[in-house]
Amino acid sequence: GYVAINTDGVAVTLKRDGSDYSAAIVGKILRANSISIWTDVDGVLSADPRRVPLANVLPEVSYDEAMELAYFGAKVIHPKTMQPAMSCDPQIPIYIRNTFNMRSPGTRIFTNATTTKQHDKVVCGFSSVEGMALVNVEGTGMVGIRGVDQRIFGVLQKYDVNVALISQAISEHSVTFATFEDQAELAKSVIEEEFRRELKLGHISSVDIRAPVSIIAAVGDGMVDTTGVAGRFFSSLGGAKINILAIAQGSSERNISTVVWSRDSTRALRAVHAAFNLSNMTARIGIIGMSEVGTSLLRLLESERDALKSNFDLDVQVCMVCPKSDNGEIVSLRKDTESGTQSITAGAVTRVIEDPDGTTKTTFADEDEVAVASKGGLGLCFDTLFRKDCTFHAIFDCTNDEASGLYHAGWLRAGIDVITANNRALSGPKDQREDIKEAEKSNEKQSGVYSTETVVAGGLPIISTLRSLLHSGDKIRRIDGIFTVVKSYVMFRISPPPNVSTCSQFDVTNSNGVFEGDMKTSSSTCVGEACSFSQAVREAIQLGLTEDDPSLDLKQEYAARVLMALARELGMDKDNETEQIQMNSDVLADFDDGLDFLNLPPDIDEQVQKRVDAAKDKGCVLRSIASIDVKSKSIQIRILEVPNHHTFAVSPPGCSCVRFFTRRHERYPLIIQGPSAGADSTASALLAELLQRTRGISTPRSLALIRRGSSGAFLHNKHSSSVNGSPSFE
Repeated sequence: GYVAINTDGVAVTLKRDGSDYSAAIVGKILRANSISIWTDVDGVLSADPRRVPLANVLPEVSYDEAMELAYFGAKVIHPKTMQPAMSCDPQIPIYIRNTFNMRSPGTRIFTNATTTKQHDKVVCGFSSVEGMALVNVEGTGMVGIRGVDQRIFGVLQKYDVNVALISQAISEHSVTFATFEDQAELAKSVIEEEFRRELKLGHISSVDIRAPVSIIAAVGDGMVDTTGVAGRFFSSLGGAKINILAIAQGSSERNISTVVWSRDSTRALRAVHAAFNLSNMTARIGIIGMSEVGTSLLRLLESERDALKSNFDLDVQVCMVCPKSDNGEIVSLRKDTESGTQSITAGAVTRVIEDPDGTTKTTFADEDEVAVASKGGLGLCFDTLFRKDCTFHAIFDCTNDEASGLYHAGWLRAGIDVITANNRALSGPKDQREDIKEAEKSNEKQSGVYSTETVVAGGLPIISTLRSLLHSGDKIRRIDGIFTVVKSYVMFRISPPPNVSTCSQFDVTNSNGVFEGDMKTSSSTCVGEACSFSQAVREAIQLGLTEDDPSLDLKQEYAARVLMALARELGMDKDNETEQIQMNSDVLADFDDGLDFLNLPPDIDEQVQKRVDAAKDKGCVLRSIASIDVKSKSIQIRILEVPNHHTFAVSPPGCSCVRFFTRRHERYPLIIQGPSAGADSTASALLAELLQRTRGISTPRSLALIRRGSSGAFLHNKHSSSVNGSPSFE
């Protein structure tokens, strides 16, 4: 670096990056084939690895991209170092190599980069400038007045105030610029002095400072003539719930800069870095309730984690598990660091909850190093899960408890998404339901999203279908069906349609081995043969179809709660309560409190059998049908005698069958039918809800940006959209 002399003729260095500059000068003089800069990193990174742990080495960047990144804090190379190489004819490529990792190919800096060659690599990296302040000069007297900008920036130049970014709307009502935080007060005072007359007359209303702020920049030659880059950039920030204070972009389209609050800068960098497929988006996940559904979900997230990274650029990290909503214990990551990549596993939960002393050997590796249990319960779920530098948080409620439902509104207000299989929050007291509705929109886009698909018919797309019908302008007239798997199974077993075995045999013969037969408890059980009510209930319990308390299903409480969830979507829940629906519903028999459902008394079987026989004499079967009639505003559950060949009669045991009567589907209803029970099915539906939600935040890999002048269009996934406004009914 000793290539300079001072005024006394003494040889001196060029200070920072002086040796790099010297190498570039010598390379130009010798007309070298390349210039290699040996440093302590593997090359130019796509972001600061201290703030974006998944930042990666860029194999190629252009001179222009490297200079943009260098200005915004990428200290691996100084902009002056590139000047000799760029001014040489022909230009000389520069290689950034790691002295301590000579096997790494490093980064090649030359005329072109991968961002101009690959359609999905339009942005090469992101950087930020910290310690900034935003100064806003605003007033109606500035509109159409010539020389205002010259006076503002002229006085700033006079007092050596550095301006890093300028933003001005076409209305000329305000001028905003960014400067270093320690110069902000000076900038404000000199502008106020320059415009003291205009301030006194009210032509300029204010000179304000916002600090501390950060400038976030997206850099890439590939942005030139590429549509959708700015949209993706700002959508990712919006999805991460980050407020944008100012925007700037030059006509070269090589750089998009935005100003955000400094407290949001790390989260902003991670959000945009993931949105352009430079890293995975991290989702911090909490699970409430280690029931069969909760355990199945945890195992599913564990097994599919690598696939989600590969296919959706989504890294799902389970950071918190609350095994029971009424239990004071909470399981969290032992090492929950900013750059951590660990995730709680099912084995880790078992290890710290059921075997805290480690006396039982398990087959899971390093569970005791992953998680730790502590006292806390639901009240500490937010503090354990939330981290401001993460762009996405979600809590899965896999319980059927009222206690966890009480926290849904608070989590939503805090910006945490709630994906629930628990219908008690949606069917609880009116105040609680209204609180959840208010929480969903209290902070507008800053609130979390409430995903409720699985509260109705488990894994079947009932809620999403209903919303799609309404959003597309259809009018819902009636919804009815078999919503609970327990009633589906029990009613089918006590009152099966005739010749049902022929249907099963047809599927066995023609499905090429895919159809495995009907749901049954043993090889000797035949679902086509009627059995007693008590036996059907025992079978349902053995198959794991019932709630912990079977009376919730048999006394119609569960079905009533499902109807309340549907009523919420239709705007009919204000004048209805779960208890009211349950009281007005039909039941098969009188079930006293405290009944042992594994050993029901004979008189109940007799009551039920009389109704079954009466229906059979009419060529019908008994079915429990829940319905919502929009026009009459009627919500009810009835035990009906259904003709033997009706859709409800032949719906398989353990399956839900839901019909939509709408303006467009009036003659023949739209029918959704299928198995909705089972922990694995519900867990899959919960994961699908998570993926649907994150698609709106981090753009999937398959969504390509389209460049102007391209001869073809790129296929892309269709994102679901919603229509604002209230649904219309007849």
